[in-house]
Amino acid sequence: MNLNLQQDEFATSSHLAPAPSSGFTPSMNLAPWRIHGIDHSTTPRAWVMAIVNVTPDSFSDGGRFHDTGRAVEHSLRLAAEGADILDIGGESTRPGAAPVSTEEEIRRVIPVIHALRSQTPALLSVDTMKAAVARAALDAGADIINDVTGLSADPGMIPLAAERDCGLVVMHMQGEPRTMQHAPHYQDVTAEVRRYFERRLQLFADAGIDPSRVVLDPGFGFGKTLEHNLTLLRRLPELRVQNRPLLVGISRKSMIATITDASTMEERFWPTVALTAWLREQGATIHRVHDAAATRQALRMIEAILDPA
Repeated sequence: MNLNLQQDEFATSSHLAPAPSSGFTPSMNLAPWRIHGIDHSTTPRAWVMAIVNVTPDSFSDGGRFHDTGRAVEHSLRLAAEGADILDIGGESTRPGAAPVSTEEEIRRVIPVIHALRSQTPALLSVDTMKAAVARAALDAGADIINDVTGLSADPGMIPLAAERDCGLVVMHMQGEPRTMQHAPHYQDVTAEVRRYFERRLQLFADAGIDPSRVVLDPGFGFGKTLEHNLTLLRRLPELRVQNRPLLVGISRKSMIATITDASTMEERFWPTVALTAWLREQGATIHRVHDAAATRQALRMIEAILDPA
């Protein structure tokens, strides 16, 4: 698998300038997200994407739900707590994580997707960089491919996405998981992430992939320093391209621990909830989190303020 991730798309460029203000207001309607031919609105009610790590080494809950039975039980609990999407991953993408073989990743995630498909109406997402895993997941009943490399790592991923009508999550990452936090550098992180989104959407359109199937993820913590993350948070509305929904994944991440001096994962819970509410106010409408119930409550509360009608 090639993890050189099209370095030209990540290269710094001094001529990149901040995009003009998008004019976004939190209550405005965004373009829908098309999944299996159905248009789904993510406003005014934002979505909760719940994380299901079927891995022994994920940064937050690695090993807790490593077997199929516990992963399915946990997923159903998250759905009952209000998760709109269950995002199932069999390979950790934390900094320094070791790669997992295609066969092992399929062994971890496919039985979980099979079991869930008959037990919950929640949308099912597969968190993978590998086209073979994504294909097996779609065949098992998954609705969405969530690829942290923006469909760049595996040359089979874009043809697969063009062949199927699933939803797509396209994330920005500088580098690859094992080395992404080794001195990441940008001239203007916001402008460069935005330009990356523009290029990916054009590439997908050229490949026959309807942009309406895509949501965009800035990739907080993926090849970014604390200051890069904070800058992207401050300028989040500038990242909107073609009125596509923005997905954010900040749940329990190390930047929260750094700022709040949290020494345990449990201490990252409330800062995550607070940041989720603020991100909704800034226009993020899909939130990838570990804790579905608290996230849903925070979103509904802030939406009652943003959209009183």
